[in-house]
Amino acid sequence: MVDGDLELIAPQFALIDHVLAGCQHPLTVRDDPAESRVSRQQLIEFLDNSPNGHQPADPMNGIVPSYHFWMRLNQPKWDYSTQGPLLHLAGGMGFRVGHTPDIELYYGHIGYHVFPAARGHHYAMRSVQLILPLARRHGFRALWITCNPENVASRRTCELLGCELVETVAVPSNHALYLRGERFKCRYLLRT
Repeated sequence: MVDGDLELIAPQFALIDHVLAGCQHPLTVRDDPAESRVSRQQLIEFLDNSPNGHQPADPMNGIVPSYHFWMRLNQPKWDYSTQGPLLHLAGGMGFRVGHTPDIELYYGHIGYHVFPAARGHHYAMRSVQLILPLARRHGFRALWITCNPENVASRRTCELLGCELVETVAVPSNHALYLRGERFKCRYLLRT
């Protein structure tokens, strides 16, 4: 799946160093401290659990099957503002193939993350557009995308995609997202 300088690819061991470069970039350290702490071991475990980007369902834990992609840049970018490393990956995204209250209310069918040094090029929006044919092949006529109300960039991505803001919901105090500090979710509907 390619859109100009952006290609969605299955996560792979050969690109771990590129993911770590994005995580350890000075702008990531400054703007997304949690992302900057991702370790090589965590990436290895992710790749082991999601071979070729496919995460199997785990009904006992309420997990639906998912596809994972890394956003590869076919023309790596040098960050002139910080003299940071050459970026080969812009970020990652996932597509959850299932319908549960948790997905439709809090997690969304689609999740994306763009490294701070790669922002401003609409990579999240373009990535979502690239996976819409896959969603349609799975029978989806609409997808939920959720984000925190203060995440202006994600909200703008939803607007550019033509999503409808349906509502903002409170995250229950016993939910895993609440325990991570997330209190509200904006729910956007994207018709495929």
